[in-house]
Amino acid sequence: MFPLVDRNPQTFVNIPTAKPADFQKATQRVYRGGKAASSLTVQVLPVGGK
Repeated sequence: MFPLVDRNPQTFVNIPTAKPADFQKATQRVYRGGKAASSLTVQVLPVGGK
């Protein structure tokens, strides 16, 4: 049912019953230098899921 049910309203409400007014804008930042550099760790499962 994405994106109808699985959206994150960024507020503490029951997501399936969230109303349009419950949704708030979210700002995501990625820093690329110095001590504030962002990182992302991704684990990849081998074929077969083991």
